[in-house]
Amino acid sequence: MDSPFHLFERFGLELEYMIVSKETGKVNPCVDVVLGKDEKGENLSDLEHGVVGLSNELVAHVLEFKCAEPAKSFVGWSKKFHDEILAANEKLKSVNAELLPTAAHPFMDPMCETKLWPYDCNEIYEAYNRIFDCRGHGWANLQSTHLNVSFQGDKEFGILHAAIRLLLPLIPAIAASSPYLDGKFTGYKDARIETYRHNQEKIPSITGQVIPEAVFTESDYNKVIFEKIKKDIAPFDTDHLLNHFFLNSRGAIARFDRGAIEIRLVDIQECPKADVAIAEFEMAFLKAFANGIFASEKEQQAFETGRLVKILFATVKDAESAEISDKKYLQLFGIQKDSMKASELLKFIFNRVRENISKESQSVLEKILSRGTLASALVKKLGANPSRENFILEYSKLAKCLSENSLYE
Repeated sequence: MDSPFHLFERFGLELEYMIVSKETGKVNPCVDVVLGKDEKGENLSDLEHGVVGLSNELVAHVLEFKCAEPAKSFVGWSKKFHDEILAANEKLKSVNAELLPTAAHPFMDPMCETKLWPYDCNEIYEAYNRIFDCRGHGWANLQSTHLNVSFQGDKEFGILHAAIRLLLPLIPAIAASSPYLDGKFTGYKDARIETYRHNQEKIPSITGQVIPEAVFTESDYNKVIFEKIKKDIAPFDTDHLLNHFFLNSRGAIARFDRGAIEIRLVDIQECPKADVAIAEFEMAFLKAFANGIFASEKEQQAFETGRLVKILFATVKDAESAEISDKKYLQLFGIQKDSMKASELLKFIFNRVRENISKESQSVLEKILSRGTLASALVKKLGANPSRENFILEYSKLAKCLSENSLYE
């Protein structure tokens, strides 16, 4: 189905947050308290408050906020999301709970605490659970920000997909927020992605190498990616419940059914102001490549997947401190160096694309690039083996950042 929107004409944002007990800091599976019931008394799985939609996400402790319709401009979205977050927190007071940011709960035990959403779409969630066992961090404990970018037709898809492939390895260097799992530092600043990439190893074609294959038409995408996924899932999904668009778990997924590519590698930040700023940076990066400001379309499409995967693994581990030593990748940006810290490369790119970013988000990005990722800030503050009390104390500050729409300093 062709999209009614051309390249970059529209976008969509999706923000996921966990719900936790204010008293203990543990996850609380009570999304239904926010979503409520319909006039028949049945539990709702999604609702719309004006331009913002709310919905559940697989497990009963994760709530998603999203653009109800494709949006034209990022201006105002930080406040729109924040207003809905405050309204949700007001409802959660009745069960002494609140929304908590960051991409992974630091001490959740998913084997014991996971509760699947029991209402609408439950048969799909149960199918996933039967095939993969969703009681793991990679299913039950990974909150992210998805950016959907519009395109129309093969030419625009090819331009967008090529640029997104080059963006993906840098995302953890600006957005990592998940250093802790099981009460300790994992050794990865972006443990969400490290866990996510091993999530469905039973069927490797579903996630691939996280960086999507170098395919630039719908026909090639179907042939290389979707057909393999359909073939590999068939013995497990005998009831044909799982759609290939949803099964595809690469770091960016093509949604030909709605004329968009969805970027999934961004860890949720401490507040919508930061999430919107990072989304604006992503969009400015993509527009710069689409317009040939850095490398040509031919150079972009020719860049090998394996090289991008290697850079991604480095930023997943060390975020902004990762050393990018792929000379060919740096040359895409016009940089003639053998290696460069990811933080320096991000600052270089930001300075080249900043005129395509709103003033508010420019200011937020300057602070993030100066401070470092939220993951690095947390590790600096908490160390490798924080006590439960210190986790609760510091993550309650993050909940306050979310309620105030302010950065973690």
